[in-house]
Amino acid sequence: MKNSVNLKYLQGYPENVLSQVQSLIEQGKLAAWMKSKYPTMHTLTTEKALYEYTMAIKNRYLKKSSPLSKVIYDPKIHIVNHALGLHTFVSRNHGGKLKAKNEIRIASIFKEAPEPLLRMLVVHELAHIKEKEHNKAFYALCCHMEPEYHQLEFDARLFLTYKELSSDI
Repeated sequence: MKNSVNLKYLQGYPENVLSQVQSLIEQGKLAAWMKSKYPTMHTLTTEKALYEYTMAIKNRYLKKSSPLSKVIYDPKIHIVNHALGLHTFVSRNHGGKLKAKNEIRIASIFKEAPEPLLRMLVVHELAHIKEKEHNKAFYALCCHMEPEYHQLEFDARLFLTYKELSSDI
């Protein structure tokens, strides 16, 4: 069934939610819904702009956390890792000193996304600096940095569904 494949980003949501999304798709209204809720895309298309945007959020909510060495858009994430972003932490022994590096990589598809969806993803990856696992403390931190976190995560999944459907046409 072709349409059920298009709901792969929404796996785990209740059946009533999936049927509402399925109905939007069948009626051809998903694109209109996305465009009405998120009429504009962000302008953070360079890695420098993404880094500055991420650092502003980090400095507001995670001042005392480990520094970030890199924040980039990565074209391979979405395809290879089945993820939207990655947070990596690397420790290296350099000249007798332990050096730690935190990096955030955001899927390139979010270069052309509404700003709230990019923000949700950045918040998610920043939360991994303090909380490595997806547990209660992790989601509490996400909601502290972005009160609409759960709705934006769902909307990001709808955005991915919308992008996939629009590329099929």
